[in-house]
Amino acid sequence: MCPQATTPATGPHDRILSNIVTRPHRPVDGAGPASLTVRTAVPDRSDRYNLILQSDLRKNRVIMAIKIKTDEEQALMRIAGRLTADVLDMIGAHVKPGVTTNELDRICHDYIVDTQQAIPAPLNYRGFPKSICTSINHVVCHGIPGDRKLRNGDFVNIDITVIKDGLHGDSSRMFHVGKPNVAAQRTADVAFEAMWAGIRQVRPGARFGDIGHAIQTYVEARRCSVVREYCGHGIGHGFHEDPQVLHYGRPGNGAEIQTGMAFTIEPMVNDGKRHVRLLPDEWTVVTKDHSLSAQWEHTILVTSDGYEVLTLGRADRTP
Repeated sequence: MCPQATTPATGPHDRILSNIVTRPHRPVDGAGPASLTVRTAVPDRSDRYNLILQSDLRKNRVIMAIKIKTDEEQALMRIAGRLTADVLDMIGAHVKPGVTTNELDRICHDYIVDTQQAIPAPLNYRGFPKSICTSINHVVCHGIPGDRKLRNGDFVNIDITVIKDGLHGDSSRMFHVGKPNVAAQRTADVAFEAMWAGIRQVRPGARFGDIGHAIQTYVEARRCSVVREYCGHGIGHGFHEDPQVLHYGRPGNGAEIQTGMAFTIEPMVNDGKRHVRLLPDEWTVVTKDHSLSAQWEHTILVTSDGYEVLTLGRADRTP
C-alpha cells in the first residue's frame, strides 16, 4: 500500500497534495504550493532516529526521520517479508475467472491470521475496510475487495502487507486471469522490469533520485508513464515511514542511501497517460484516461555491499 507523495511532480497539470502524512490517501482539492502544509511522520513505536535529513519544499520545511534498522529489526523484517511473499505465493492458485475479490480477501485474511499467526496490516488502517488491496485493470492502487467477479483477460494487482512481531513486510504482484490480454501482459512486464531497474540502483552512497531516474527512464522509453502522486516508502515498525521513494527523478538528487535503511520500491505504470483520479470511496485510485495500470512491489533492505530483497517468492529464493 503506497502513500501519496509530498514532493511536487513537475508539469503543467501537477498540483501538490496536502494533508498527506496524517491522511495519506485523501487529496485536498485546490491545494497548491502556497497552501501546502506538511507534518512530519513520526513512527509511534520507537523514538530511535539514526539519521535526520532536511530539505525545502517550496518554502515549506520538510523533516525526514529515516530509521536505520538494528540487526534485531532486520532479522524480524526478514521473517515478515517472507510471510508476505508466502501469502502471494499461496493466493495465485485462487486467481481465476468467476472468483470475487472478496473471496481473495477472505482467503488471504484467514491464511495470515490462522496459518501465519500474523496481522494483515491494511485492515482498519486509516479506515481501510479489507485485509488486502485488489486493483483490477485500470485501477492504479488501493482497490477495495468486493463482489466484482474476475473475468478472463483481466489482470489484478494483489497488495499484501503482513505484521509479525511488530515489523512489517510489504509486497505486491500482478496476476493474469485466464489467458493474458496482450496489452495487459506488456504493461505488467514493463512495470516489473521498471521495479527491478530501480532496485538495482540501491547501494550505500547512492541517492534516492537514482532509483526514480532508473524507473522513469525505463518506463518512458517504452512509451508508458509513471504515476507520480503515489510512491514507495520506508517501512519497519511503521507501515509507512520515511523516506518517500519517488518513482521518477534525477540522478544524484535526494537523500543518500545508507546501510540499514529499509523501504519499498513499487512503481505504478500506466499504459496511457500518467494522470490519475481518486474515486468517491476515498481509497480507489484509477487512471484518468481509463488506460491499463500495473504495479509490482518489494521491500528492500540496504546492505553494506548493495541490497537484500526481503519479499522474494519461494521460486526466487536461494536455499
